[in-house]
Amino acid sequence: MNEPFLDGEFQKIALIGNHLPRQCGIATFTTDLADALSERLPQAECLVLAMNDAGKRYDYPSRVRFEIKESDPNAYQRAADFLNVNGAEIVSLQHEFGIFGGKAGAHVVSMLRQLRMPIVTTLHTVLRTPDRFQRRVFEEVIELSSRLVVMSAGGVSVLRDIYGVPAEKIDNIPHGIPRIPDSSRIKSHLGVTDRSVILTFGLLSPDKGLEYVIDAFPDVLAKHPDAIYIVLGATHPQVKERHGEIYRVMLANRARRLGIDANVVFYDRFVAQSELVEFLAAADIYITPYLNPEQSTSGTLAYATGAGKAVISTPYRYAQELLANGRGALVPFRDPEAIALAINDFLDHPERRVLSEGAIAQNNEMLWPRVAQAYIESFKRAGTEHSARTRRQALSTSQVSGRSAELPEFDWSHVQRMTDSTGMLQHAIFSVPRYADGYCLDDNARALLLTALVEDAGMEDNKTVRELASKYLAFVSHAFDAKRGCFRNMMSYSRQWLEDCGSEDSHGRALWALGTVVGRASDPGRQSLAGELFHLGLPAIMTMTSPRTWAYTLLGIEEYLRAFHGDTRVQTVQTELAQRLLTLYRESSTSDWPWFEDRVTYANARLCQALIVSGVRLDDKEMTACGVQSLRWLVSIQSSNAGCFSPVGSNGFYVRGGTKAQFDQQPIEAASMVSACIALYRITGEPEWRTHAERAFRWFLGENDLQRLLYDPATGGSLDGLHSDRANDNQGAEATLSFLTALCEMRSLLVSQSVRPPEA
Repeated sequence: MNEPFLDGEFQKIALIGNHLPRQCGIATFTTDLADALSERLPQAECLVLAMNDAGKRYDYPSRVRFEIKESDPNAYQRAADFLNVNGAEIVSLQHEFGIFGGKAGAHVVSMLRQLRMPIVTTLHTVLRTPDRFQRRVFEEVIELSSRLVVMSAGGVSVLRDIYGVPAEKIDNIPHGIPRIPDSSRIKSHLGVTDRSVILTFGLLSPDKGLEYVIDAFPDVLAKHPDAIYIVLGATHPQVKERHGEIYRVMLANRARRLGIDANVVFYDRFVAQSELVEFLAAADIYITPYLNPEQSTSGTLAYATGAGKAVISTPYRYAQELLANGRGALVPFRDPEAIALAINDFLDHPERRVLSEGAIAQNNEMLWPRVAQAYIESFKRAGTEHSARTRRQALSTSQVSGRSAELPEFDWSHVQRMTDSTGMLQHAIFSVPRYADGYCLDDNARALLLTALVEDAGMEDNKTVRELASKYLAFVSHAFDAKRGCFRNMMSYSRQWLEDCGSEDSHGRALWALGTVVGRASDPGRQSLAGELFHLGLPAIMTMTSPRTWAYTLLGIEEYLRAFHGDTRVQTVQTELAQRLLTLYRESSTSDWPWFEDRVTYANARLCQALIVSGVRLDDKEMTACGVQSLRWLVSIQSSNAGCFSPVGSNGFYVRGGTKAQFDQQPIEAASMVSACIALYRITGEPEWRTHAERAFRWFLGENDLQRLLYDPATGGSLDGLHSDRANDNQGAEATLSFLTALCEMRSLLVSQSVRPPEA
């Protein structure tokens, strides 16, 4: 999942709600918001998951990528899977009780629970007095949302006072409006030149109260015979399906009985926005005589006030706020006389229809480009808050030396997902193993090493560990070519070796894992086989030139000597390789570049760690001091200005005299730093090294340059790294094993805080 919320460079935004050509206010809003976001973020894909009412299908545009049948519970689960797999960075949910299935729209909650990205929910209705079912659903939607958007200060108050939502979680963003053209030309076009136009638009339903405007109109015509009342809009589809056109027929008959049918015009159709703005431009007065006092939003009222029209409304909640400070006139519910007085007052005094500068400025804030930008800012905040929230939910709290340190539970799920009867697969697409890339010795050696560390720590189910360890050891054993004395590395999914001899690094990693099995595993059979392979592979190491290969082998030797510290042959190899590494450091390092090479590349802390543990084992103080010096410098260059761990990026690395590449950051680097610092802490007992280890581990938990959680608690895996603008969504073997190895070592630190001296 991409999550570059710090700079707002979104790649994929998903909206859930109704969408045109479905005929309703939510559909219009979702469509307009998607249009505005696409204009503000042209680089981003803005896709829509559209709600379909029972038995209906619509001819949607291409941006509607998924349709949800409101009454089908399984459709909501499929929608969640679609969003998770397609890597949406943010979900913008349009919430209205009536558009989702289940009791009080409960089906939508099951979908929200499954989503792995932040959710920003726009609440189109905020009930003051919900029934118990509505309240339960509403509170779950609130809890599952990273941020909530309402369109009025009244909505903020209700969320805060009735539902206990903290104010900092709420964004008050006005309903968006289009730009309205000049009215004089439009009046001529619509044939209402020199007429006083009173307008109501929107889908018709009995709660709109239009009959009270019709009842008021004889008194209006008595003073202003040129007045015309235009009712623009089709009957609401759900009302029409249940009751037909009874309400519209009643209104027309009422006008006929009053003798004003020539001055009341019905446009019985759902109009596009381009046509709607023409009618708004032509209107002199807009009126919403709605009957529900609790109505918390009204797109039609927002459009009218934004268009700068004189507005008359009944005092429902949204109207009271929007028409405050003289922006319109409020009349009592069901009061034709008051409506007539208000209309006549505006028509008698045209100057009262002119907006103040403050009202004009407020209207400008309602234009869709401004509203879209406000949503983008809300999305950014949601991303940051979601990362922090996910960390809190995913982690269990333990104690490290008297202070709290958050550590996840150890989870084998993704390791098992990536392991088949042959061994550990290399790569994944998201969390799905990618068979095409096959297997490699590198990752099976890493996995074998992890099982030995976990087994030694006694943290996990021994049966699971033994089964996995046997598979990985079998792969490592099969990789060894006895004739050549070297390990093969790359294997296809069809179990064909792709080379006669693998890389030097893979050979060193194999020896490291085998030495660890000898030193830590509890099963004598595995120890014996690992020891045999260790000795068979050790001679070839003397011809290899890679410093990291030397380091990996030295770490394996250190582990091997935990069990067989009197093995002089292995000690001889240790002395030779350690001296090579020390010589390399002496020849390359300077006061401002205390490093082994002219470049800082990958798995860097393993060089320092190998020199430190070998120096202690060989009682070579210079060797140990050089290892500590290099590690201290590495810590300093891999720290951000904000104080978090910021490893050298693989996109250029760090060349002497150049600039450190900040990205792409790799999990192997954080895991290496954790191990090296813990090793030095166990040797010296100095708290700073424990602190550096904790800081490097928290890189996985979101304390990094993008504030992005790399550990995925839903799968038990780790994302493959950090790009400059996003995380790499894939969860390959190297990343997951790096995370779990670091987690194992951090948890081992909790078991014993004593300084552990090296074995003699």
